[in-house]
Amino acid sequence: MTLFLGLGIAGIVLLALSLIFDGILEGLFGGVLDGLFDGLLSLPVIAGFLSMLGFGGAIVLGTTGAGTVAATAAGVLAGLVAAWLTWKFSKALMRDQTSTTPRGDDLVGTSGSVVTAIPADGYGEVLLRLAGQHVKLAAKSAVPVERGAEIWVEATLSATSVAVRPVER
Repeated sequence: MTLFLGLGIAGIVLLALSLIFDGILEGLFGGVLDGLFDGLLSLPVIAGFLSMLGFGGAIVLGTTGAGTVAATAAGVLAGLVAAWLTWKFSKALMRDQTSTTPRGDDLVGTSGSVVTAIPADGYGEVLLRLAGQHVKLAAKSAVPVERGAEIWVEATLSATSVAVRPVER
C-alpha cells in the first residue's frame, strides 16, 4: 500500500513541477528532447498516469481482498484512462486558439479623433479603436490639427505613436 501511495504522491508532485517549470526540462537538453514530451509523452500525461496508477492501486488494495497483482492491474488501467483523458483535454485546450493579437500595423487606415491638439512640429494625442477597444496614442501630423477633429492614421511610428492626417470633408 505504501508503494502505491508513494507513486500517487510522486505523480502529483510531477504534475505540480510540470506546471511550474513548463518547458524547462525540454530546454535543459538544448533541443535533444524536441518532440519527446509532446502529445502522449508530455509531463502532465505521465503525471496523470503515475498518480492514478498509485492511487487506483492503493484503493483496490485497501478496499478489496485482491492481491498486489490485481491492484497493480487496476492501477495501470486507471492510469491509462487518466493519461488518455489528460492527453485529449490538453489537445482540446491547444485547439482553442483566439483570434490573432492586434499589432500596431493594424492601426494604419483607421480613423479616430484628436484628444489633445497636434502642433505642426510636435506631438498631440488621438483616440482610436483597435480590436474593439479604445486606444489613446501620441500622434504627429505634418499640419496642425485641432482638438476634436477627425483624423486618419497614415503610419505607425512606434508602439505608442502614430502619424496622422486630418480627414477632409
